[in-house]
Amino acid sequence: MDLFDKLKVDKSPIGQHAKIGHGYFAFPKLEGELAPRMKFRGKMVLNWSLNNYIGLGNHPEVRQADVDATEQFGLAYPMGSRMMSGNSNILEKFEAQLSEFVQKEDTVVVNYGYQGIMSAIQALLGRKDAVVYDSECHACIVDGLWLSVAKRYVFPHNNMENFEKQLERAKKHTEKTGGGILVITEGVYGMMGDLGKLREIISFKEKYGFRLLVDDAHGFGTMGETGVGTGEHLGVQDQIDVYFSTFAKSMASIGAFLSSSEEVIQYLRYTMRSQIFAKTLPMPITVGNMKRLEMLRTQPQHREQLWKVVNALQKGLRDRGFNIGNTESPVTPVFLSGGTNEAGNLIIDLRENFNIFCSVVVYPVVPKDVILLRLIPTAAHSLEDVNETIAAFEQVKDKLISGQYANTQLVSQA
Repeated sequence: MDLFDKLKVDKSPIGQHAKIGHGYFAFPKLEGELAPRMKFRGKMVLNWSLNNYIGLGNHPEVRQADVDATEQFGLAYPMGSRMMSGNSNILEKFEAQLSEFVQKEDTVVVNYGYQGIMSAIQALLGRKDAVVYDSECHACIVDGLWLSVAKRYVFPHNNMENFEKQLERAKKHTEKTGGGILVITEGVYGMMGDLGKLREIISFKEKYGFRLLVDDAHGFGTMGETGVGTGEHLGVQDQIDVYFSTFAKSMASIGAFLSSSEEVIQYLRYTMRSQIFAKTLPMPITVGNMKRLEMLRTQPQHREQLWKVVNALQKGLRDRGFNIGNTESPVTPVFLSGGTNEAGNLIIDLRENFNIFCSVVVYPVVPKDVILLRLIPTAAHSLEDVNETIAAFEQVKDKLISGQYANTQLVSQA
């Protein structure tokens, strides 16, 4: 069989619907100035799908910093991988600033969050080691574990009873091999908005002697008194052995970082293959990220505005009987009952008739007959945006319950 013949029949769960969904449900195009209201298919929509948590993406100070840095350096410098020719004083200064902010000894910046954490997992774990991880960890973590030769043990999401059972299994393995144990969880789970049970996990450290890696992509900049992240929020930042986050959420940029002890970070610098063999981030991105970090640290009003919007949105939804799960973060899931076709009709109605754009998640990501609408509030949103959205959600919920979306063919309009 020709390798490509299978592509005609072996399509992904989402890809099988590409003919009717491409450009609308998947790969949609939001155009215009980055803002709560953008153009979708030629019309303005109120957008709840940007990870621009504290509103820095289109902030005038940020845009000016990006422009100035591009004019000064261009997009080519520094050339080459960082180990060979792409290092710079500016990048090292940025890493020192990150270390101070997240309260760790040292930091290494990586080009992308996805490839960075995959490479870090591969570097930290050897054949004799074991890794225990939450079943709801992000795809980048799962892919990193697939690359790893370590023994893997997974526990159901935030299930601490099963977590200890997996630790016991991991401990038996490493006692035979002489290896170590790494536990991986997330600070904020980006789909449901709930928090990893960091305090509970840490309570097992002394007994089982593991190290803890926390992916805090959605917590960095949003959680904690000063925005350090979920570790600060829960009072356990000093117990996180390897802290990871990305610049793609609160800082609305590109790149990511890992923070830990000097020994661990130095090891990662010389071991992470995705960085050793990849070109360094262009200097304007590094300089722009430094500006974003400065604003995150010194302008708390952006985070305060974010939580003002978050609290209004989540309280308003709960007060009107919506199920938003166990979120403790800005991530706001709205759970409804219905099938895939009903979800499609509901989303088209929201976008075409209410001018509301949000992400929709259906089976197999969530159970059958569950529709998940995922909203990402930001500091750029207003309370008027919140009220408009809740009013629209009330109407589409009533239509869903009454069966209107099951009996119409709105999908053909996409």
